[in-house]
Amino acid sequence: MSKTVLITGASRGIGRAALTELSRRGCNVAGVCLNSSEKLNEAIEEARAFGVRALGISGVNVGNYEQCKAGIYDYMHSKGINVDCIINNAGISHAGLLQDMSPDEWSNIIAVNLSSVFNICRLFIPDMIKAGRGKIINISSVWGNVGASFEVAYSAAKGGINSFTKALAKELAPAGIQVNAIAFGAIDTEMNNHLSQEEKTMLEEEIPVGRMGTAQEAAKLIADTIEMPGYLTGQIITMDGGWT
Repeated sequence: MSKTVLITGASRGIGRAALTELSRRGCNVAGVCLNSSEKLNEAIEEARAFGVRALGISGVNVGNYEQCKAGIYDYMHSKGINVDCIINNAGISHAGLLQDMSPDEWSNIIAVNLSSVFNICRLFIPDMIKAGRGKIINISSVWGNVGASFEVAYSAAKGGINSFTKALAKELAPAGIQVNAIAFGAIDTEMNNHLSQEEKTMLEEEIPVGRMGTAQEAAKLIADTIEMPGYLTGQIITMDGGWT
């Protein structure tokens, strides 16, 4: 895989695992994060050990268009880096009743989880169209498929990603650009650290395979999806252990 892949939310969890897996498969990678620069730098060093070109970009709020333009798009162009594939993985969660959620909390969830996908796609799509090729993978959730009590904003954002993916795939198919989403179920990452051990056990009992997925399993599916033929586009691929 001699591609250059941009990954948002690359310092931990699924994003970091994807960065490592794609590097192992021979992809050049650019990882983006907001605050976890030390963890991102560790991931970048691990990627370089595979003999690929790896770039870390920290301090960028992907929910902000101007920061994406200056800190990611313009910065990468200044280094002569063209992106072949985008993995829109950045995301945050919020658990609680909608009636207790503040407008600022709602706006932040929508910005980081959904507006970030628009921001990155809006910036890099013109280059992909010019090249006549490209792949976009948006990381969604089963809650975007079916909704989750106590996670209304997160569910709304991920549901938006699903519709965004289907619509954009139709728009870009004539240009040779694939757009797909992967809706993950319960993956054992830091995003689920708010769960107690008892809550995790109860959750695992609901999943037919009897456990949460791993970030490495998620990363392998992402990498495999990049390699899928061009006829696969506009799909919401679900990986949840048979849960939903």
